[in-house]
Amino acid sequence: MKTLVIGTGGREHALALALSRDPHVSEVHAAPGNPGIAAFATLHPVDPMDGAAVAALATELGAELVVVGPEAPLVAGVADAVREAGIACFGPSKEAAQLEGSKAFAKDVMAAAGVPTAMAHVCTTREQVEAALDAFGAPYVVKDDGLAAGKGVVVTDDRQAALDHALACERVVIEEFLDGPEVSLFAITDGETVLPLQPAQDFKRALDDDAGPNTGGMGAYTPLPWAPDDLVEDVCRRVLVPTVKEMTRRGTPFQGLLYAGLALTSRGTRVVEFNARFGDPETQALMALLQTPLSTLLHGAATGELGRVGLPQWRTGSAVTVVVASEGYPQSPRTGDVIEGVDAANALEGVDVIHAGTALDAEGRLVTAGGRVLAVTASGDDLVQARERAYAGVDALSIRGAHHRGDIALKASQG
Repeated sequence: MKTLVIGTGGREHALALALSRDPHVSEVHAAPGNPGIAAFATLHPVDPMDGAAVAALATELGAELVVVGPEAPLVAGVADAVREAGIACFGPSKEAAQLEGSKAFAKDVMAAAGVPTAMAHVCTTREQVEAALDAFGAPYVVKDDGLAAGKGVVVTDDRQAALDHALACERVVIEEFLDGPEVSLFAITDGETVLPLQPAQDFKRALDDDAGPNTGGMGAYTPLPWAPDDLVEDVCRRVLVPTVKEMTRRGTPFQGLLYAGLALTSRGTRVVEFNARFGDPETQALMALLQTPLSTLLHGAATGELGRVGLPQWRTGSAVTVVVASEGYPQSPRTGDVIEGVDAANALEGVDVIHAGTALDAEGRLVTAGGRVLAVTASGDDLVQARERAYAGVDALSIRGAHHRGDIALKASQG
């Protein structure tokens, strides 16, 4: 099977790497890709937001499966353009991707489907914002209604900071604060069959002990030894299946990856948010343990044949991903710094260095090109070994001013 992965980041690198190791995949192409993906795939200089160009490339390559990785192309309708060209595409339609593209839309779907989530107000004026902040009280949870690259959410005890963020957005969703740990549960669906992956947990704050500003994710691990035994079954029954059914009822079936961000609160499991694509950096850890050929799952969802595939199978053990970020991330990440040690880290047992924000400079050197630069992912017999391997990989790297969290999966590994 010839595959084409659309995107440039760590999620796309992880998916393309898994496809390159898939016995059913003959060729892996990526557009535009990154220097890490170039090690095992053919790169093509295509704008991922240009649906017509992506469809034309897929046709030219004879691609049998296109995987649209990032949320912005999905919300822009790139998957629709590929399907209109008669090519199997993994990723929801423009209409269905509104589950991520608009938090207000997602709240409406959840209400109709009876999905448990936080109480919320959708606000467009200062008066509405102030009333909602006062109604819920601190901690304040303020979410930009649209896409914001993982940085549109502010959770703070500072009312002025919450107000400032809300007023900087065209439309916001202000919610009650949900206590308890957060969990990510992904499900692959063709609009009818729903196949959950195993749960993962990511770390959104920039600094250890969940301090510092919100980010796109500083690390992740899977599986979760502390999670309730019935978590996946419960979330499928109460969240994922009802949401997929409601989307189909509306005439906009969801076909692709439905990502449920969950809070395990004192009052039960609640949905924090939906995403319409694989999450980053959870995907890196999940792909390290996935035993079922990835192409089988993605092609099954893209062609409406997922019911024939069966539940995903997993390797034993654990996987940990640690994100190495550039100096100044997330506020003002610096780019252009030389990256050293990638080959040494990749040579370590159980380690894959996943590229996210990297590029080649005029001299052919690998340099930083974004906030989250690399995601060092390691698998092991258990969380302790996976953490040791991941952080050994991080230690092998050298990037001026780079930073990372030192506590990814630490508490879980200590039991």
